[in-house]
Amino acid sequence: MSTVALPSPPSTTALRQRAHWTDRIAHALLFAIVLALVVFLALPLASILVKSLQDPQGAFVGLVNFTSYLATPSLLTSLWNSVWVSLLVTAITVPLAFTFAYALTRSCIPLKGTLRTIALVPLLAPSLLSALSLIYWFGNQGLVRGFIQAFGFNEIYGAPGVVAAECFAVFPHALMILVTALSLADARLYEAADALGTGTRRKFFTITLPGAKYGLISAALVSFTLVMTDFGIPKVIGGNFNMLATDVFKLVIGQQDFQRGAVVGLLLLTPAVLTFVVDWTISRKQTAMLSARAVPYRPKPARGFDIAMLVFALLIAALMLAMLGMAVFASFASFWPYNLAPTLTHYTMGLVDAEVGDAFVNSLKLAAGTAFFGTILVFVGAYMLEKTRGMDALRPVVRLLAMLPMAVPGLVLGLGYIFFFNLPGNPLNGLYQTLPLLVLCTIVHFYTTGHLTAVTALKALDTEFESVSASLKVPFFKTFWRVTLPICTPTLLDIARYFFINAMTTISAVVFLYSPSTKVASIAILNLDEAGEAGAAAACAVLITAGSTLVTLLFIALGWWVNRRTQAWRGGR
Repeated sequence: MSTVALPSPPSTTALRQRAHWTDRIAHALLFAIVLALVVFLALPLASILVKSLQDPQGAFVGLVNFTSYLATPSLLTSLWNSVWVSLLVTAITVPLAFTFAYALTRSCIPLKGTLRTIALVPLLAPSLLSALSLIYWFGNQGLVRGFIQAFGFNEIYGAPGVVAAECFAVFPHALMILVTALSLADARLYEAADALGTGTRRKFFTITLPGAKYGLISAALVSFTLVMTDFGIPKVIGGNFNMLATDVFKLVIGQQDFQRGAVVGLLLLTPAVLTFVVDWTISRKQTAMLSARAVPYRPKPARGFDIAMLVFALLIAALMLAMLGMAVFASFASFWPYNLAPTLTHYTMGLVDAEVGDAFVNSLKLAAGTAFFGTILVFVGAYMLEKTRGMDALRPVVRLLAMLPMAVPGLVLGLGYIFFFNLPGNPLNGLYQTLPLLVLCTIVHFYTTGHLTAVTALKALDTEFESVSASLKVPFFKTFWRVTLPICTPTLLDIARYFFINAMTTISAVVFLYSPSTKVASIAILNLDEAGEAGAAAACAVLITAGSTLVTLLFIALGWWVNRRTQAWRGGR
């Protein structure tokens, strides 16, 4: 009887060599992520600091530029304007968003899905749309100009217009945070309160508000930062009302005063960093609102309360539709306000004569490139960070750099790109004013949210996948391709959609970096508005909104198809 020789198992040395080979690939990828974040994030920010400490000839002057800024009354006025407007918008928006979120989560009103969708519409539009709509409603030739005069305002331009437009733009951001905060409620607390005979008002102040306090703080910080660093709205409707964001643009583009521009850029960076630190600190103190034994809260019908909540929600939805509807209506009006007959003149003039068609195509290229390359960079970086071993000293650096973009306003990041990539001695100088640099800047600007989304999805996967793969001598990249990627495909789509929509609507991140051949649609709106072509500007804003909406619907359909193909295991099939 013949015997069959079985293959001998690989030696320990061979296993170590194989593991060492795959670990080298993982370490190289992790190092490449760090290098990319250093070059396209850390070094541009460092360039702003260096520029603020130099004179126009490049000599070191210390804090002279800062003292000169503090001695300029007009610039200090801009700082104060930015602070009080941001505080006022936050004070208006957060209570309104909280009440709307309360209506969606704690009442039995109908049409919750529709109302929430309408409230989130501003996310799909450039912030300039609200400013343009307000001009058509209440401007010098506005449809109801006398309405604001009844409230004591002579015109919408300036602080009143900035505050109103920012409230519209910031509202959905606060709403998303507060809906999440109010959704995390344990019904057992309310049942115990009912059993003790606790009144509705006391339950609100002793259970609801304490449970949502971290969400309220986060919503307030996000709202303050968004207003403080926004450029588009003050530029369009601010008039002579100066703010820090518009000062940066005037100093850098108008006066070529890069030193003072760097100083103002650092001032814009300060509140964003402070709010980020505060938000990170309170998030560490937050405790879990839902335990394993928690019972989801389900609102009970209450006729009077539900009617009040429905009226409020309908009012907010009507205001949202009024903003969007006016922009659409004005984009089709023949000659505002004398001939309101519908025409396609503004679209044809904008797309053909003003070369907005090329800008819109550039926007699509920018958004597609940001979505594709940004999703790959973010997910691979998160995977290398969470699912591989080794290079422990480098991992905290990756986490810090991945979180830093959340604290950096787009305007500041774009300013840093000017100082860094426009240096003649920089080997990357050839990227300046090219579409690839706009894509890279946009990816870095929105990197943190995509990174956190990817990390959350990866942490939900059992580490046994990698352990079993290692024991079977399967390289990590095969596990990534065959297991991790299919399971996380819905997350990849969410990240790609987030990148695409934000790239379509962003202004501040690219306003310093475009050339005539790489101008994007959101910048074209500014140029059209400055040229007095408000109708064509509105048409361009509507095109961006329509394009973002269409792509969102395509992502939803693609997500439905992907879930059927890759997520059947979740249903136990």
